[in-house]
Amino acid sequence: MTDRYVVIGNPVAHSKSPLIHAAFATQTQQKIVYERLEAPIDGFIDSTAEFLAMGGSGCNVTVPFKEEAFRFANTLTERAELAGAVNTLWLDDEGVVGDNTDGAGLVRDLQRHIKLAGLRILLLGAGGAARGVLGPLLAEKPAQLVIANRSTDKAIALAKQFTKLGPVTGCGFAELPNQPFDLIINATSASLAGEALALPASIWQADGLAYDMMYSKAETPFLLQANAAGVRRRLDGLGMLVEQAAEAFFLWRGVRPETEAVLADLRTKL
Repeated sequence: MTDRYVVIGNPVAHSKSPLIHAAFATQTQQKIVYERLEAPIDGFIDSTAEFLAMGGSGCNVTVPFKEEAFRFANTLTERAELAGAVNTLWLDDEGVVGDNTDGAGLVRDLQRHIKLAGLRILLLGAGGAARGVLGPLLAEKPAQLVIANRSTDKAIALAKQFTKLGPVTGCGFAELPNQPFDLIINATSASLAGEALALPASIWQADGLAYDMMYSKAETPFLLQANAAGVRRRLDGLGMLVEQAAEAFFLWRGVRPETEAVLADLRTKL
């Protein structure tokens, strides 16, 4: 029997998930079919419920439905609860289970390049993308994690929700401490809009790491900004995309695929 999976979003035609999961299935000899499913903006629950009722085994959820998937699931994992959003669904005896693999995907990609324990980390943005990765980042025991956002109040409020997990604070871009950070992660949508962020020069260091959760064929505006500031190590979020997919594949199939070759191949297809 071949199990069926989909990535649900709107729009979803651009999604790389079918390529990634097809590669994982070939590598691990799993019999699955993985397709795209574009749900109407007001029809996520109906579309998902119908897919699962018709024999679907699981779903990846992308924008703009991750918070709706959080409410749709009967059971939530701890990291989904922390994230307040769900990007992976599957069925068990209790009904629909919801998890969030974004943070695990980010951490695994970062760990290829840097050890997170003891680092001074700056996370830019205080929306869903930032919230989804805070728990896994803090679990790696950084020395400091600062959330900076255009809206100071939103950054402070988000930080307060995670203070039990580690040394996290929030501020506006203009109130950033006058110090360099070892790792700066862009979780804003500025790169999608082609915008540069209003960041002080003091935050960058040449031997630090700049990471944009967005990805593109050329360097994103954020990574160009980091390059102009002299940061030598710069990464986009394609590795995060592959790693969060690998985590979802593991949850569904019980086998963890190798990601290096899949990532390298995907990079050539951008």
